[in-house]
Amino acid sequence: MHCPFCGHEETKVTDSRLAGAGAQIRRRRECLSCGERFTTFETAELVMPLVVKTDQRRVPFDEAKLRSGMVKALEKRPVSREAIDESVTRICHKLRSMGEREVQSRVIGELVMEELHHMDEVAYVRFASVYRSFQDVDAFRREIEQMGHRRRRPAHRDQLSLLPGAAPDTGKKS
Repeated sequence: MHCPFCGHEETKVTDSRLAGAGAQIRRRRECLSCGERFTTFETAELVMPLVVKTDQRRVPFDEAKLRSGMVKALEKRPVSREAIDESVTRICHKLRSMGEREVQSRVIGELVMEELHHMDEVAYVRFASVYRSFQDVDAFRREIEQMGHRRRRPAHRDQLSLLPGAAPDTGKKS
């Protein structure tokens, strides 16, 4: 670490402690040349992969865009902001865990659909209709029928079923 006062290359750490709710390390340093003291903060660099669009353009991953799309699908649905935040965090974690420098946009879309499917069936169908470019009512019907065949986590307890004749999932065991 270069000294910000004299530019000397060697400094020593005199104190280290956690900061920022454990997300950073605060280090107190002293320059070995001029003796001045200064503070640095160290954080983990969590690099997100580039997103490869369908037209092969590469764009930086945008968490705000991801969140916006999910919020739009969940508009006027009984899902909390905390649940949305947790889903966004899970998606970002999965993308980082892949260890890839680039990821196809369709992979992100599938991760979003998976999360929405667990949170709210209506939001899932809303998102799927745009993501998969449904052309007619039959496409909606097929998607809803496929939903009934998938195994999923218990639905949000206020969530109503899209499938005719199915009782709402209260999350309680009979």
